[in-house]
Amino acid sequence: MTRFIGRTALVTGAGSGIGRAIALAFAAEGAHVVVTGRRGEPLAQTVRLIEEAGGKALAVTADVVRDAEIEAVVAAAVDRFGALDVAVNNAGVFRGGQPLADLAEDDWREQLDTNLTGVFLALRAEIRQMRSQPSGGAIVNIASTFGAHVRHPGAAAYAATKAAVSALTRGAALDHIRDGVRINAVSPGAVATPMSLRPGETEADRDERARATLPLGRVSATAEVAAAVLYLASDDASSVVGTDLVVDSGATA
Repeated sequence: MTRFIGRTALVTGAGSGIGRAIALAFAAEGAHVVVTGRRGEPLAQTVRLIEEAGGKALAVTADVVRDAEIEAVVAAAVDRFGALDVAVNNAGVFRGGQPLADLAEDDWREQLDTNLTGVFLALRAEIRQMRSQPSGGAIVNIASTFGAHVRHPGAAAYAATKAAVSALTRGAALDHIRDGVRINAVSPGAVATPMSLRPGETEADRDERARATLPLGRVSATAEVAAAVLYLASDDASSVVGTDLVVDSGATA
């Protein structure tokens, strides 16, 4: 498919996992891709994978919790490729695994800063650029089934930040659809990344647990989450505004 030829897509947290899969998927459909994250080498590897497949990409190291840095990423995207047509706010962290009363304040603040404030700062920079363009743009935030859709022991703080991302997405979508900026979210459940592993669990252990507990019998692939993101960012979803699309192997059905 070639839905994004001539368009520029920005992906935060694109050095691994879901973020890398999203970046590769956009490049495979013709987009110029700007990848950002806190560590340079994983981003460089994502760029190498895109370029080896014949695509074009730019890596910009930045921390989404720093306003000036995410503003600089947006500026770099426009400077290199001429516009910012799509943005995916994927950067996030999970700290916890213990009851809320035992969670360190630093772990609470890190999750709040990265998972929620980082999305706000990125959204603000992206919207300001997109509403200045005649073509507008599309934004997809990565939330989670933990939060607005389901809760699990040991993840209260993470769930709170991700539920807030879902609410922020819907509010921002209403604020800016008349500016030509279409905003939605994707909420993944368990995905084949290290974040889905319980303490001491191997991938084989996780897959066995998924066979017994998930309606689909397996966790989602990163490519399946990427496919949902690309749909919401594409013209195929031109009338989809403020939705939160769940991709979770049926866990919340």
